[in-house]
Amino acid sequence: MSGRGLMRAIRVAQFGGPEVLKIDFQVPVPVPTDTQVLVEVKAAGVNPVDTYIRNGTYAVKPPLPYTPGADGAGIVSQIGASVTKFKEGDKVFLIRTVSGGYAEYTVAEEAMVGKLPDRLSFSQGAGLGVPCYTAYRALCIKAKDKMKPGNTVLVHGASGAVGLACVQIGVAKGLRVLGTAGTPEGLDLVLKNGAAGAFNHKEQGYTDKILAATNGAGPDIILEMLANVNLETDLEIINKGGIIVVVGSRGNIEVTPRFFMHKEAIVTGMALWNSPPEEWLEMHQGISDGLNAGWLQPNVQKEYKLEEAGLAHEEVINNSGTTGKRVIVM
Repeated sequence: MSGRGLMRAIRVAQFGGPEVLKIDFQVPVPVPTDTQVLVEVKAAGVNPVDTYIRNGTYAVKPPLPYTPGADGAGIVSQIGASVTKFKEGDKVFLIRTVSGGYAEYTVAEEAMVGKLPDRLSFSQGAGLGVPCYTAYRALCIKAKDKMKPGNTVLVHGASGAVGLACVQIGVAKGLRVLGTAGTPEGLDLVLKNGAAGAFNHKEQGYTDKILAATNGAGPDIILEMLANVNLETDLEIINKGGIIVVVGSRGNIEVTPRFFMHKEAIVTGMALWNSPPEEWLEMHQGISDGLNAGWLQPNVQKEYKLEEAGLAHEEVINNSGTTGKRVIVM
């Protein structure tokens, strides 16, 4: 048990820019219910969605004030009376917190907590929740009809946290993985994670190289992290009968309906928090398998102090050349 009454945490009292992220030294340590786990947070994940929630543009707005952060990693400090899978002192990762992850302590439902292997650091553990579960659902659930060994998947934005998880999962499942990135470092990272090919999306004509790598047929699956930029192109290059899973978008785009007709392609969106209970069970098992086998390995791009949360929000959105997860360390 924590034995502490107060903690440091980031609090948001009004929606707005990164400047609304304020550190508070007098926040009460949350108390877990019977079904919850209290975790001493060692690292908290920073995800693009955190910025959308903060500026008030996300579909669901939390009541103010609130502490941001869905995923993270740390040590179990206290368990609720009904919790059976964890004990005090366990090293864990968090998929979705209840009270917010940008804090020294947080609570989460038992079902949203996983065992963190000793081989992974807390910062790596903070990269498991949202990125890896999003990647698994996009590829193994939303695109399951095309999940056949030898089929090709193109991961747009493959050097980011979600993208790298997609690459690792795709390789482990026997797919031929192609990825895009915008820097030499990102391209190298994609290849080091097992991709058969990596393409610079800033280069003119890069899609021609993707088509050439698929003998002109195009990918069977496209996992799209920035649909407002790439969706029209995706429809041009997708294989006939292929599937495009929209994982991220930051604006609007016009598309040509004839591409849908000609390619008979499926375009589907996904949001992790829409997952029904049976999909959570499947994702838990898939992520557990990857951790136990050792092929699931989050990459940490940068660590920030708690008081640098505003900088983390600026950089997760505005910096190009992503090479993994950004995390806040306590």
